[in-house]
Amino acid sequence: MEVLVHWFSNNLSQFISPEGAVFIISMIPILELRGGLLAASLLKISAAKAIPLCVIGNIIPIPFILLFIRKIFKVMKKTKLFHGLIVRLENRAMRKSDQVKKYEFWGLMLFVGIPLPGTGAWTGALVASLLEVDIKKSSLAILSGIVLATIIMYIVSYGVVGNLVH
Repeated sequence: MEVLVHWFSNNLSQFISPEGAVFIISMIPILELRGGLLAASLLKISAAKAIPLCVIGNIIPIPFILLFIRKIFKVMKKTKLFHGLIVRLENRAMRKSDQVKKYEFWGLMLFVGIPLPGTGAWTGALVASLLEVDIKKSSLAILSGIVLATIIMYIVSYGVVGNLVH
C-alpha cells in the first residue's frame, strides 16, 4: 500500500493541491482513508486539515455501493468481459464476511475500522450489500468503522510514520 500511496501522492500533487490529492486518495478502493492519512503526513498536511478530507473522501462512495452495487454487479456479470472479475470480487468479499455475518453491526464496524489488508469501507459496504444487511445499520457500522480507522491511522501516520519521516 505504501508504494501506491507514494505514487498517487507524487503524481496527483503535481496537478492538484496536496489537499485535493489526499481527498482523492481517500476515495480510491484499497487506499481509502488509510492511504489518505498516510499521504497527508508524507505531504506535510496537518492532521486538522487531513482528517476531515480523508473521512469525507472515504464516506462519499459508501452510499452508492450500499444502494447500487448488487444491481451493477448483476448487469456486469451478464457480460463476457466482466463476468469473471465480478465473480472474483464477490467471492473475495464473501470470504471476508464471516465476522460480519456472525456479529453484524460490531463485526462490520471492526471489519471497516481495523486497518488490515483487504478491509475498509469499500469492502465493508460490498459485504454488507451482498449480505443484505439493513442499510441504516450498515451505514452506521461503516461510519463507526471509519472513525475507528481514523483514530488508528492518525496514530500510525502522524505518530509512528510521522516521526520516522521527520
